[in-house]
Amino acid sequence: MKITDNSRPVHFVLLTFLIFCGLSACKSLDPTLSPALRPVPTAYSRVNVPVQIPVQTLENLVNQRVPPVLFEDKGLDMGNGVVGDLNFTRNGMVKVEALDNQRLQVTMPITVQGEVGLKPGGLRNLFQSKIPLNQSFAPVVVFDPQINSNWSLGISDFEVLDLGGKMALNVLGMELDLSQMIRSEIQDYAAKNLTAKPDLVRLKPIIDKAWNQVGRPVFVEFEGKKMAFSIQPDYVKLSENLTPGQGYNLNLGLTGKVNIHPVDAAPSRAFPLPKLTENNSLENGLEILIPLRLSYAEIEQLLKENFENQSIRVNKTTVFRPGNFKSQAYGEKLGIWMDFHAEQTNGQTIDGKLFLVGLPTFDPVEEVLIFDKVSFYLESDSNKAKMAASLKRGKIIRQLNQKLRFPMGDVMEESLGGIRERLALQTPYADLEIVDLEIYPDGFYPTATGLEIQLKAVGKVEISWK
Repeated sequence: MKITDNSRPVHFVLLTFLIFCGLSACKSLDPTLSPALRPVPTAYSRVNVPVQIPVQTLENLVNQRVPPVLFEDKGLDMGNGVVGDLNFTRNGMVKVEALDNQRLQVTMPITVQGEVGLKPGGLRNLFQSKIPLNQSFAPVVVFDPQINSNWSLGISDFEVLDLGGKMALNVLGMELDLSQMIRSEIQDYAAKNLTAKPDLVRLKPIIDKAWNQVGRPVFVEFEGKKMAFSIQPDYVKLSENLTPGQGYNLNLGLTGKVNIHPVDAAPSRAFPLPKLTENNSLENGLEILIPLRLSYAEIEQLLKENFENQSIRVNKTTVFRPGNFKSQAYGEKLGIWMDFHAEQTNGQTIDGKLFLVGLPTFDPVEEVLIFDKVSFYLESDSNKAKMAASLKRGKIIRQLNQKLRFPMGDVMEESLGGIRERLALQTPYADLEIVDLEIYPDGFYPTATGLEIQLKAVGKVEISWK
């Protein structure tokens, strides 16, 4: 058997195969295609806070709201021919507790002062003087507090459980028990002034004052572009109940769209709040998607400022200089056209165009926007350039990846600070703050007009009661 030396033909075939594969790789990316764009999710916000108002805080609120003089009544018919001028005043601190999951029980120390006497005629003609009255008692009442959809507080099912003492007078040797009369007077007063007014306390001014602080735009800056975002509420949700021995439970929730604004067009105040709806969530959580938008013109300016005519060494003999950047969407990837001028150590130069596409993604370690799954298409009159680009494809991609990096740490930190500032709320009754707050890029979406970067902020709400 004769053995022939085929080493040269084998090397020649292998080299031809590599060149063919390399040139094919350069041609595999078709810049004329228009792949479908990835849908951009609507930027939204969602906050849900389970709030338990302690009994002590409820008592403080009630004691601040209940006036010293409850009501006065002149010429009050007290039965059995007796009339009186009476003044009901608060005599001490009101005690509040949850009776069950719907009703509050309130014990209110009251002093009744005034004068009682007989009606004109009959014995009145013989007995002209009036008897002074100064007695104290502590009636116990229960009622169901309700927050209405129009941001008002009302009460229903008002009932006097216990008068908390006996009210009696001695008139001409006759004992007159005023207990039932006093009970009826309190019940009548509640019917006229409390339960008959569904909007007993208007909470909207208080809520609006707090929301005007929390809901104002937050300002951020990304790659030299300043912008603002604000929350436009779609729903504000509420559920409520009482826990005996603990307090009043409110589950507050808000969902809404996040709007992005140019700095000079940011609204000066928060969007108005809608009516309340039922809340079925008990979670404690905050989630806000913040859309940052860069137009293709802005991207091209950034590329020009950072990369134009910079030297990218492809190998020991060739330096690559890009310029004249144009950007576009290429499906879910970002496409960048660039002219290039390559110089070799032997003095030869090569000119052409490069179309680079990559998937925008985030490097959490270095906190930079990078490009993944990079590929490119090269146009040049030089077959040598095409071959070199094919053979050095991996190195070219690595070099481009090292250059195409956009820091995002500052914009995330600035957004954190803005959210913390807006959602930190101090009131005479409680302080609200955001804890465990984190922010990170949640998605990159090339669109027909530019690149949208959605930052996601997540955290929890903590309330400290005073």
